[in-house]
Amino acid sequence: MPIKETYESELAFQADRRRATVEFIKIVSDLWYDKSIELVIFRNQLIDRNVSQILNLHEYAGEFVQKPISVFDSVEIAQAIKTLDIPPAKLDIGKLTYEYHLEEKKYGNAMAFVANKLKAANENEAITPKDVVLYGFGRIGRLVARELMTRTGKGSQLRLRAIVTRGKIDATILEKRAALLRNDSVHGDFSGTVSIDVKKEALIINGTTVRIISANQPEDIDYTKYDIDNALIIDNTGVFRDKEALSRLKSSKGADKVLLTAPGKGVPNIVYGVNHLENNPDEIDIFSAASCTTNAITPILKAIEDTYGVKSGHLETIHAYTNDQNLVDNFHKKYRRGRAAALNMVITETGAGAAVSKALPSFAGKLTSNAIRVPVPNGSLAILNLELEASASVDSMNATLKKYALEGDLVEQIKYEMSDELVSSDIIGSSAPSIYDSKATIVRKDGKNAVLYIWYDNEYGYSHQVIRLAKYIAKVRRFTYY
Repeated sequence: MPIKETYESELAFQADRRRATVEFIKIVSDLWYDKSIELVIFRNQLIDRNVSQILNLHEYAGEFVQKPISVFDSVEIAQAIKTLDIPPAKLDIGKLTYEYHLEEKKYGNAMAFVANKLKAANENEAITPKDVVLYGFGRIGRLVARELMTRTGKGSQLRLRAIVTRGKIDATILEKRAALLRNDSVHGDFSGTVSIDVKKEALIINGTTVRIISANQPEDIDYTKYDIDNALIIDNTGVFRDKEALSRLKSSKGADKVLLTAPGKGVPNIVYGVNHLENNPDEIDIFSAASCTTNAITPILKAIEDTYGVKSGHLETIHAYTNDQNLVDNFHKKYRRGRAAALNMVITETGAGAAVSKALPSFAGKLTSNAIRVPVPNGSLAILNLELEASASVDSMNATLKKYALEGDLVEQIKYEMSDELVSSDIIGSSAPSIYDSKATIVRKDGKNAVLYIWYDNEYGYSHQVIRLAKYIAKVRRFTYY
């Protein structure tokens, strides 16, 4: 074929592909806003994504499963889902498309295939929406607020009703709160609208009223005055760290459950996907979502322990600096953390190694750990140096983690990364708490020692783990197909 004709055919195909992507985006939106059915592609979000982002996600999906997955396939499967009468759900269209290619002869058409795969959806119990209050409005609080409001849809799961802060509330304070939610130096602009209502003392987020409540202590608050009842309180202040202190949050009138976004003492420390089912929300009122680093390493460690067994190991976390450090050299209760955060690598301690055993008891006493805070505002890296019970190789280790990322209980937690050029800024905005760098894995010749590199967005990925756990505690988890 002449070069000119080849180029013209490529242009025509590109136009067709982008038109199909526009159609796909519309179906994704219709399913979400009309039926509260959320489509993802190998756990990557599709809501509020543009054409180029959707096409890039399909490229990743095809590389991940080593089979072509085109947007034309996704449109066909999505259209079939749209015709079904199923309750709110979260469906991985990447996995559905992959399986359809494998089983197409068995079913004959997409409609028959999808109807069979999703028939269990109607067995799920009806969901009662849960009111949510954010206690504190820092880095994690604002990201959780963004995600809750972006994913509100018809409000059939978690409903953000209020945010508790300290100090007076006036137009200036409200506008500052709105600006911090609207604009973020790391995560970019909020993909929605934020305005203020001074009379109501509220932020209006995507047209929905979220009250700002000022309180010096939780016992002073009566949430029922704001038509909030039976609420899940998500604490991200870092002030209340043990069961006794967290019980104060639960004592507020209208409060039901409490979730701490930090490691907690005397309460279950949960890494969602690993040990959440061992803690029944019908019997427990106060939970901890552990730390960002614990959420990053524990899913990987579970996969390795279950497959090879771990004798011992060391964790070194290369962590973004945090608000706890000083901007310039100044007094700090920790010696090295007093030095300028954006100018220095700072050795400090981390409890993440020991904390793993709270989710995986078999790791008690097995891990040592340390941390190095580095001059980036977000995006961290955990390096696991593990002595193994059974022998492994680089290929077998990668195959193991790829399998866990594709199927099973940890598909939301582990992302399998194949890029040769991955750097910390590339993982910003990933909803998976563990991003396994398959190209960096090292295994000793005898197969008994492995060094694994686990990236994580210590803000965004962790916030998604908090929301996953919140949905479990609130009993608003939808039917999922992963």
